[in-house]
Amino acid sequence: MASRLNPYISFDGDARQAMEFYQQVFGGDLTLNTYGDFGTDDQGQAEKIMHGMLETDRGFTLMGADQPPGSEHRPGNNMAVSLSGDSADAQTLRGYWEKLSDSGAVSVPLETQMWGDEFGMCVDRFGIAWMVNIGQSQG
Repeated sequence: MASRLNPYISFDGDARQAMEFYQQVFGGDLTLNTYGDFGTDDQGQAEKIMHGMLETDRGFTLMGADQPPGSEHRPGNNMAVSLSGDSADAQTLRGYWEKLSDSGAVSVPLETQMWGDEFGMCVDRFGIAWMVNIGQSQG
C-alpha cells in the first residue's frame, strides 16, 4: 500500500449510518470494524464502529469511527487528518510522526496497538489533530 493522507471523522454513536450514507453518495467499498470485532465485552460498545473506511473508484478515501469510550464528542472538532501506510513506509511515517508531534501534544504514543499496527495520535503546534498508522506489510 502506498502512503495515504485523508480525513478521519469521529461520530457520536452513528458512524455506521454516516459511513453507509457516504457510500451511497460516493459509491465504493466500505469496510466497518466494530469494537466487538477487536474483543470488547462491553455490550454497549460492541456494535459501535472502531474503524470504518470507504474507498471509492475515483480515489477518495474517507475514514470514520464512533468516539471511543471516555472521550467527549465535540462537533466542529471531530475531524483529524489520517496518515497511513505499511511497514515499507515505516521510516518515512515515523519521521512524519516525529515532526508532527514535536512542539505539539501527544494523546496516544506511536506504539503497537491491539490490531497489530503501530498507531499514534497527536495535535500539532497549530492545533491540527493527526492520526498516524503504520500497518503490517501484506505479503
